[in-house]
Amino acid sequence: MRKKVVRIKDIAEKAQVSAGTVDRVLHNRGLVSEEVRKKVVQIVREMNYKPNLIARTLKSNRTYKFAALIPDPDKDIYWNSPKSGIEKAESELNHYGVTVEQFIFDPYSIDSFLKKANEVAHSNPDGILLAPIFHKEVLPFFADWQARNIPYVLFNTQIPNSSPLSYIGQDSYQSGLLAAKLLQYGISEPATLLVAHISEDISNSAHLLEKEKGFRNFFSDNGLASQYNVIHQNFDNSDSSTLADQLTDIKERFSDLKGIFVTNSKAYELAYHLEKFNWGHIKLIGYDLLPQNLSFLKSGIIKFLINQNPLGQGYCGIYQLSDSIVFKKNISAIKYLPLDIVTQENLSYYLNTAAIER
Repeated sequence: MRKKVVRIKDIAEKAQVSAGTVDRVLHNRGLVSEEVRKKVVQIVREMNYKPNLIARTLKSNRTYKFAALIPDPDKDIYWNSPKSGIEKAESELNHYGVTVEQFIFDPYSIDSFLKKANEVAHSNPDGILLAPIFHKEVLPFFADWQARNIPYVLFNTQIPNSSPLSYIGQDSYQSGLLAAKLLQYGISEPATLLVAHISEDISNSAHLLEKEKGFRNFFSDNGLASQYNVIHQNFDNSDSSTLADQLTDIKERFSDLKGIFVTNSKAYELAYHLEKFNWGHIKLIGYDLLPQNLSFLKSGIIKFLINQNPLGQGYCGIYQLSDSIVFKKNISAIKYLPLDIVTQENLSYYLNTAAIER
């Protein structure tokens, strides 16, 4: 049975007063006798009345300005999806007075991030959604926003010892464990496994370090450290020949290289060279359904992709801000998204789902 929604009119009828009197009691506007106030309050409790926050928001005509501090999709195609998710949420919430101003920074430039983060601070938003990919540089902004009571929501990258309203994304440590388990299932004999960070300032990327930590701990925690030699490499993808040289050097030094875990969305960068060198026996795992990654997944060079649902991260981020600030709901401090394993066999399902979500 569907639970009946209790209205102010229902309370007024039971209390034998006008709806206006009930409204004055609920909003503490005075002009009501103490006897009537107590009677109305008692009935409100008995009937378990819940105010319609959405209706109240529509009547208030208040606007809410959110800021989205996100990397430039023209510099890294991965960020197209979170941007689309943010815009989809804004479109759905616009009639509740929600607007989102985007502040786009170069994901490869700390100066660009600092410039845009300062612009966010000066715009005095009601709330902020951001992907804090520069760990050290974002911390002073957290302190400033907290001092000014500006709530912020993080997505993509979870920052330890921060106080966001909420974090949306995957559990980076668990995704590293998952990648290790997938590789270990496919490689039964002793082997060298490579953790590859491509075009990242790894010392300043907390989420990537957590992925590598999870990957390594899978083998040590399961008594497999003596069978699998885990190494890592920071690859520079600014020059394809440099990346190829780095990969060739690793292959020459570790002839038993049988698996590679790419910690970000750029698995296609290594997949290109594995195909070119005819090294398809090396199992490759990466992240995200980028067109370049999908091409190599279909051809079998990439064995698995872990889908981080970047569109959902941006979308949920705006909704977390709205639920807390606009609709006054209690929201969860952490909203982990599923660790979806995408293969050749189930790829069409995820592509169809993505098309529907857009």
